[in-house]
Parts: sequence; structure tokens; C-alpha cells
Amino acid sequence: MVRSEAFLDHGIASAIKSIRSIAPLLDRILVQRVKAEAKTSTGIFLPETAVKELNEAKVLAVGPGAIDKDGKRIAPSVQPGDKVLIPQYGGSPIKVGEDEYSLFRDHELLAKINE
Repeated sequence: MVRSEAFLDHGIASAIKSIRSIAPLLDRILVQRVKAEAKTSTGIFLPETAVKELNEAKVLAVGPGAIDKDGKRIAPSVQPGDKVLIPQYGGSPIKVGEDEYSLFRDHELLAKINE
């Protein structure tokens, strides 16, 4: 029996009630992409097609870290609440309701934003 992707997506989305129930494993980092402003500084609203996705994201949860070849844990380079730069493409998308999140491996993050 073949299941359609729509059925699988609906099944996964309905299984996750809250993003707080997701605990990343190993060196994975859960982030939410920062949304670009849909309004200019002068108050003009931009059409949805003109608003680009930003590569900036907020770290929501962090796994305990990867394990090296000697069995020692490697601490993640970021903590929840940090702002990071992420690749334009990649990561594992997670959708909870209307909100979208992504899981990246620690080494896939491009930079940490220090403010």
C-alpha cells in the first residue's frame, strides 16, 4: 500500500502539538527563521512575493552534542536564545500549525550573531 505525501505530512503535523515537545538529538539545533519585514521604513506594505527569506534564525533548542571517536561528547557551539546565520537551503523542515522550524547539525550553522 502506497501512502501519499499529503497523508504523511498531515500525520506528522498532527502528531506534534507543540514545538516545545521536540528535543534535538546529538549535535542537532532547532531554529526558527527570522521573518523579513513586510513593511518598509516609510510604511509601505510589500507584496508577499517581494519579501525575501532571511538567513538569520533564533536557536530554540540544542541537542547534547556529538560524540567523537574517543566517546567524548563535543559541546554544541550555540545555546537556546542565540541568533545564528543559517544556509539558504538545507536543514530538516518541521511545521507545527502555521509555524515553520528547521533542524540543522551544529557544523551546518554558518555563524553566531553576537549583539
